[in-house]
Amino acid sequence: MLFTFLISLLAFSGHATAVSWYFLRYYPASGQKFTSFSGTMSIPTQPKAATIYVWPGLQPTDNSGVYQNVLDGRSGTWWIGSGWCCANPSLPWGSGFNTYPGETVKFANTLGNSVWTSTLTRSSTGETVSNSFALTSKSFNQALFAIELYDVAWDFGQVAFSNVVITSTGSSDSSWCESTPENYNAATVYSIAGVSASVSGSTVTCKIASVVLQRPA
Repeated sequence: MLFTFLISLLAFSGHATAVSWYFLRYYPASGQKFTSFSGTMSIPTQPKAATIYVWPGLQPTDNSGVYQNVLDGRSGTWWIGSGWCCANPSLPWGSGFNTYPGETVKFANTLGNSVWTSTLTRSSTGETVSNSFALTSKSFNQALFAIELYDVAWDFGQVAFSNVVITSTGSSDSSWCESTPENYNAATVYSIAGVSASVSGSTVTCKIASVVLQRPA
């Protein structure tokens, strides 16, 4: 599956390709890195088969790729799976499952001793898939909520995330959690609610009750 390197390939700003991006991005405080990213995604409507990717994800300091839980609309039925795009290192894409408008899918990405582990759970059935990725050499300093479109308009309604939890380590500075995220190109009308941060030693836990990408600006 081909997912553009989000930041390192923002050469797309020259508009040579028909790609439309809508995303919010959090950065941790200086000297910190993200160590987990979880939440629940509400599955939007899907008017037709199209190259639509909706995903939460993490990007490293070297902008070498993106580690993501991707909702894929190309077949006309939503499919969700986890993976690293796209090289350095080259890793197999994870497993996944079909999901449908109105359902919710829980996602969890967690740093372990030797791998990052992604778990997806389809709430309506309890179906769960879990995959591990050899990405511990990466230092993730960007957490994103993204809509990635190829030759298609954002015509499938809002994309909502709930019960989001993001953790960082490296210092006790929790200011990033309650800061306004970057809204790329001011392209997205969005809402965020229920933000709180807690600190234990050098670990910051950021909880966000709701992140909604509502529509194009």
